[in-house]
Amino acid sequence: MSHWFEYFPDNHMWSQGMMFGIEMQTWGAAAIGEIDQIGQRLRPHVGDNQKWWEEWTAMAKRIEDFGDAEEAKGHQLTAGSYYLRAAIYYFCGERFVPPSERKWDTYRSCLRCFRKGIERRYPRIERVEVPYEGTTLPAWFYKADVSGRAPTAVMFDGLDNAKEMSVLFGGAEIVRRGIHVLAIDGPGQGEALRLQGIPSRYDYEVPARAAYDYLAARSEVDAGRMAVMGFSMGGYYAPRAAAMEPRFAACVAWGGHWDYHESWVRRRKIMEAGGTKLSAPPFQLMWVLGKPDMDACMKKLEDYRLAGVAERIRCPFYCIHGENDNIVQLEFAHKLYEAVGSKDKTLKVLTAYEGGSEHCQEDNRQVGVNLVADWLAERLGGRVAS
Repeated sequence: MSHWFEYFPDNHMWSQGMMFGIEMQTWGAAAIGEIDQIGQRLRPHVGDNQKWWEEWTAMAKRIEDFGDAEEAKGHQLTAGSYYLRAAIYYFCGERFVPPSERKWDTYRSCLRCFRKGIERRYPRIERVEVPYEGTTLPAWFYKADVSGRAPTAVMFDGLDNAKEMSVLFGGAEIVRRGIHVLAIDGPGQGEALRLQGIPSRYDYEVPARAAYDYLAARSEVDAGRMAVMGFSMGGYYAPRAAAMEPRFAACVAWGGHWDYHESWVRRRKIMEAGGTKLSAPPFQLMWVLGKPDMDACMKKLEDYRLAGVAERIRCPFYCIHGENDNIVQLEFAHKLYEAVGSKDKTLKVLTAYEGGSEHCQEDNRQVGVNLVADWLAERLGGRVAS
């Protein structure tokens, strides 16, 4: 059985970039027809990252203009649909652009459209700032439609994602279970990296603790029922946070990491051989870690390991992984699961038959998020059925 839709069969990285956009259509933040128009124009230029940026941002501007036209007519909901799609197209467009003013400007366009889109389409999402080491971390708080104090999930991104995507593809299903969601860009992620210049750190319990303390002070949050979760590289961050911050009541590794250093030993070989079976372009890791070259990155990554850490996790733990994940091999998820000290722990491995067998269910986000949301509802006391 074929288990992966590759839009560009000879370029896995570009194909994965297309799926970032395509899978957002479930939440009204993409249209497959519009993305296919982009893809058809890109087919003669595979690997040309400048052309990638041009085509995605041209479509984003076109869709944003349609949103402005509908806004002028007083069609708020229609305008919101256009703005959400434009936001995601801007974000996809900046994916392969190296750190530069052009990248920041493209991301600012994403934020501009996203704010307009959620105001009209997802009014329960609010922009918040989480106090953190003399500054703040940007986040979206997606409030569930419940009364009184309710459970909450803190959701961190990965190496190349941002809260503007995860608050929708992760948050929308979780809040339907009566669980609030804080989608936050931690150090080395999204807006915190792009517009604030905050690089990643191995001790992710520090930003996770900041998120916990911020949420615990909110009147709608039950501080005793708060989960920490992470997507992709966040599959390292969240277990680290749960191990070192025992106040978290549950942990989800959406993509199970064990040894992020070893993961990049393998990726570096692919990168140096000119391969494309990577999740991000060569500059991404150096930018995220705040290091000048790969040797310095590899030195920093020596601390990004969960051996001797995962054993300290005591809260209920859930790891979801695709059997065909070639970005984070399945063996890492197994090692993480085996080491976790929780009595209540689950490893869910999705097959091609089930759907969602690729990296973090980029081939079928809906399958992954429903499993995660149901598990959270069962452990935190949200709505198991409605």
